[in-house]
Amino acid sequence: MEKSKILGMVDHTLLAQTSTWEQIKQLCDDACLYKTASVCIPPSFVKRAKEYVGDDLKICTVIGFPNGYQTTEVKKFETKDAIDNGADEIDMVISISDLKDKKYDEIENEIKALKEICGDLILKVIIETCLLTEEEKIKMCEIVTKSGADYIKTSTGFSTAGATFEDIALFKKNVGENVKIKAAGGISSFEDAEKFVELGADRLGTSRLVKIAKKEK
Repeated sequence: MEKSKILGMVDHTLLAQTSTWEQIKQLCDDACLYKTASVCIPPSFVKRAKEYVGDDLKICTVIGFPNGYQTTEVKKFETKDAIDNGADEIDMVISISDLKDKKYDEIENEIKALKEICGDLILKVIIETCLLTEEEKIKMCEIVTKSGADYIKTSTGFSTAGATFEDIALFKKNVGENVKIKAAGGISSFEDAEKFVELGADRLGTSRLVKIAKKEK
């Protein structure tokens, strides 16, 4: 697979607590240059980034990040605020506590509420696979499929591990046809990225691939 095609599937990401506007600006510049799918940035930078890139680049941001334990009302407010500020795509974190407590309806209703706010904008659901059993991962494939969200996403990149090949294969086997897959966290080479895509990933959350492309250039 051509590297340009892989880069076109990347959400070029910077979510570190120490991120500065100069770093976000550079992220946007690089994303425009390498034609990535989007930049994924903290909510506090969305408005400024959107004003900076205009329609040249999709702006993705995170909701309930990174732990997912905010109330649904807080996540709804965050989502509305992000969209008002110019976000094109929303990556939300589920309540992992609710999943462990088998509160499946609450999780589904929360995703549906955020999707209603997003409307035609893309909503991705982060389930943090490294903290889940296989049974819980399969259950989340079912819930995300029923919820009307656009993507299921492996990881925040802020927990104990990121995406694995096994999890992408598991997602592909268990999500509905209406749900796409985002692998995120720890994708460190074009070879790995290509394997994730072959297994079923439609998006890749990473900062490393653009960095590699820059070095090679």
